[in-house]
Amino acid sequence: MILVTGATGNIGGALLEELRARGVGPLRGLTRDAARAAFPDGVEAVEGDFAEPASLRPAMAGVRSLFLVSRLGPDTDILDVARQAGVEHVVLVSSITAQTHPRLGPAGENLAVEQSLKECGMAWTILRPTQFASNALMWAASIRDHETVRAPYADTALPTIHPADIAAVARVALTEPGHRGHTYALTGPEPVTARQQVEAIAAALGREVPFAEISRQEAYARMASVFGAEAADAVLDVTGGDVNDELLMVRDTVSQITGAPARPFRRWASENADAFR
Repeated sequence: MILVTGATGNIGGALLEELRARGVGPLRGLTRDAARAAFPDGVEAVEGDFAEPASLRPAMAGVRSLFLVSRLGPDTDILDVARQAGVEHVVLVSSITAQTHPRLGPAGENLAVEQSLKECGMAWTILRPTQFASNALMWAASIRDHETVRAPYADTALPTIHPADIAAVARVALTEPGHRGHTYALTGPEPVTARQQVEAIAAALGREVPFAEISRQEAYARMASVFGAEAADAVLDVTGGDVNDELLMVRDTVSQITGAPARPFRRWASENADAFR
């Protein structure tokens, strides 16, 4: 039995599709509301709340492999519930900033989760993806309203990854031998700037999308009110304010593990154009 947490999210949903397409089973998808979950046929919807790890015990019963996104709840307690339930292998989605910017608060939290997993007694595989292509959804409301997209560091190019590629690597790690005890840094196939992302979305929509670069100060004022000061500073550092060669590096991990090339941002934009219409 494989349990996919975050099953209605960008990675979890794609992972369930990957697993079902290859006939892997039995499968469970964790959600807060099983009645509303739209999972692929053959996936059992189970309920649980990360904020209350004890609520996850029924979902963990009989599970041997667990897909887990870090920092959605008290991870040490969640891992303890999994271990007590008999889970043998955890595939954890962490962040590439754990190796590129360990001094930052969110990166330090991811490192702490990784360490807890390594010490908990279960087998582990750690995925460290870079910036998600789906982060562009933060611009969706502005684009739908035909407003100008405003972003800092407009011409800093990061090797943005399609969430489905994270799911593809997770599927291999969950179902094929040779990946336990490994940590994988994951990127997209090429660097792409914020300006180029908006251009790709515009091409997918078939219309112009105006774009304007803003200062770090202006971006910080917007972000801090939503995410808090520390998280806003961390995001701004890793999207342009404090980049380094390790963060900017394009890696072939996706193709090496899955046998398929990583998907470029323009493909994500084409597949998700309706979100911006």
